[in-house]
Amino acid sequence: MELSLIQKIVIYALPVIFAITVHEAAHGYAAKYFGDMTAYKAGRISLNPMRHIDLFGTIILPVLLFWSTQGSFLFGWAKPVPVDFSRLRNPKKDMLWVAAAGPASNLVMAILWIFVFKFSANSPEYLADPLVAMSNAGIKINIVLMVLNLLPLPPLDGGRIAVSLLPIKYAMKFAQIERYGFIILIALMFSGVLNQILNPLINVVYALIISLFG
Repeated sequence: MELSLIQKIVIYALPVIFAITVHEAAHGYAAKYFGDMTAYKAGRISLNPMRHIDLFGTIILPVLLFWSTQGSFLFGWAKPVPVDFSRLRNPKKDMLWVAAAGPASNLVMAILWIFVFKFSANSPEYLADPLVAMSNAGIKINIVLMVLNLLPLPPLDGGRIAVSLLPIKYAMKFAQIERYGFIILIALMFSGVLNQILNPLINVVYALIISLFG
């Protein structure tokens, strides 16, 4: 079924919203579990998308990229969940689990979308086509978000995981990259280098998940 651009945006909207909402809520829940109540007190441990949506990063930029690349490349962000790592019971160690919670949630959601895809095969035709398209979008989006966020570049989750794992002397120096991390990421994106890094990783993860759960 060939979809128009508007139909593609509608199909992708729900998976995108779920992906970023659960990702951010997972960070907040993990932080609360390990002792930091900052996100909880701010009301950010929530599956309400409105608490996580950033107007530009969640809506405007992804739509512009979707339109300009015909859906071949998506990039965006939500409002970061506030985490005070100093309030974690074991800040350096627990940082790893708080950071990993977001990508882990995307892995779980990608697997759940695979089961939606399987369910759609037994659905009426009028329901099957949208479900197939939406589940494919959900699988793709969550794998992209997981792989992107695991890149070892602060302030991405992979950067925080690296800070947690590195010896303290190197961790402190590496963490200083965070102030430039977003600029580096945007530069990599517009130069095409980010795609060259991500695409092979995404393809490997996609093939692995499909082989295990497909």
